[in-house]
Amino acid sequence: MKIIILGAGRVGQSVADSLVSERNDITVIDTDAARLRDLESRFDLRGVVGNGIEPSVLAEAGAQDTDLLIACAAQDETNLVCCKIAQLVFNIPKRVARVRSTGFAMDERLTGPEGFAVDRIICPEESLTRYIGKLIEYPEAMQVREFAGGRACLVSVRARVGAPMVGHTIGALRESAPDMAMRMVAIYRRFPDEPDRFVACDGRTRIEPGDEVFVLAAHEHIANVLGALHRPESQLSQPVRRIMIAGGGRVGLRLARQLGQSAGGRFHIKIIEDHADRCVELASALPSDVLVLQGDTTDEDLLIDEGIEEVDLFLALTDDDEDNIMSSLLAKRLGARRVLALINRRSYADLMHGTQIDIALSPAQAMLGELLAYVRQGDVQAVHSLRRGVAEALEIVVRGDRKTSRVVGRKVSELQLPRDVHMGLIVRGLPESPDMPPDDLREPEVIIPRSATVIESNDHVVFFLPHKRLVRDVEKLFRVSATFF
Repeated sequence: MKIIILGAGRVGQSVADSLVSERNDITVIDTDAARLRDLESRFDLRGVVGNGIEPSVLAEAGAQDTDLLIACAAQDETNLVCCKIAQLVFNIPKRVARVRSTGFAMDERLTGPEGFAVDRIICPEESLTRYIGKLIEYPEAMQVREFAGGRACLVSVRARVGAPMVGHTIGALRESAPDMAMRMVAIYRRFPDEPDRFVACDGRTRIEPGDEVFVLAAHEHIANVLGALHRPESQLSQPVRRIMIAGGGRVGLRLARQLGQSAGGRFHIKIIEDHADRCVELASALPSDVLVLQGDTTDEDLLIDEGIEEVDLFLALTDDDEDNIMSSLLAKRLGARRVLALINRRSYADLMHGTQIDIALSPAQAMLGELLAYVRQGDVQAVHSLRRGVAEALEIVVRGDRKTSRVVGRKVSELQLPRDVHMGLIVRGLPESPDMPPDDLREPEVIIPRSATVIESNDHVVFFLPHKRLVRDVEKLFRVSATFF
């Protein structure tokens, strides 16, 4: 696929990194020549210096035969205008824009063909807020990713000594809970002086303390799965109530507002911001029970005075990676039960993974799945980038019939899946479109596929792929023949 990316900032670089690895033809437009030279030296792509809202610059970038435009420059206005020019002048078929303002997404007249002609709006701050909200809902989890409209989830969790599942083989666990719709799809195990190593899961695989375990399960079973991989009496298994947010930027404000509006005053929230003017803005924008404090997020005395030892979750969400890392490490040392650091630099996130920082979260990784689902071929419904972009979870909708599809009407054992691809679960009975009602009164069913399970048309199949290079093989297998259309 030929793709133009407008903007070589943090989001643009992360998007380029992910898409280049999938053998796409990438061109990046930016006004900063030095930034483009750096990108060209690191990735197999072409840079064009200029303003992306100028037709001549888009033409130089090859807009005449481009399949997808991703406009992720710093300004909303630039991204929106670029999409409109891409439609009017170059007829680029797919156009995605990063837009921070919430007003555009609420009015289809503005983003539709007669407006700015944006097919999909991406807001990194909204993606982050939604993702962090899931981590608050499931405090034991390191990652929570949703599929099939939230009916199924992929979670990763660190196995703890004494937990019911730890020390047992996966086969024994299947026998102890045969009716639970869950499947362990991958384990990443720590070894001295080397990165975590992927361990394929089968019935003989034993879960060891310290393993990062990836589990696909029906939504209603997620709490049980997480509890079984932690000790029930562990503090980490207790619900989150007291939250401290370091940084009152866009992400901090969105999250504090969302949590502050939760029913019944569920959360006790404190937000720390260094700048006095921003504190005034935050106090006027947030519910009255959210406490806004002016101060340095790395100030040990301030954290102690504000009861950091009683905090269930400390969230470092400033725009400075170093401050986020240092404040998270300090909060953990002072007694915060769990800490999360927002880290833009991928190398920093890699270093922090598995340290005293419980979760090192990259903003770009939180939203990449929404973009990847747009790039993929066929009926890809959801894509989630995992393990810092190396692995992936993929949801594909089965189309066609026995004549036009290589999977419909066939048993799982008959499918020619690549060796390391793990079919985790199937969601059956969903409407063909989110706007359509179900065909009957039955609730959609979450199925753990066995060798004899037969694939049906409109099944939503969720895979775990330890290597992104396997994506094309899976997509090819599920692609219907031309006669289907």
